[in-house]
Amino acid sequence: MLETAIYDCPYCGEEVETTVDLSGGDQQYIEDCQVCCKPVLFILQVHGDEWMLDVKAEND
Repeated sequence: MLETAIYDCPYCGEEVETTVDLSGGDQQYIEDCQVCCKPVLFILQVHGDEWMLDVKAEND
């Protein structure tokens, strides 16, 4: 189950759209920002039909 999410990059501050896969449940993974190419830590929490995405700089 894929959803679209929008986040603010912790490095450049730009608003970025990404796709998250909710079928894997809670996840942590790193993706490069589509604007500044720096590594962003994604923390995805899934609780039934509700989910929350938090992002941090890789070394925070």
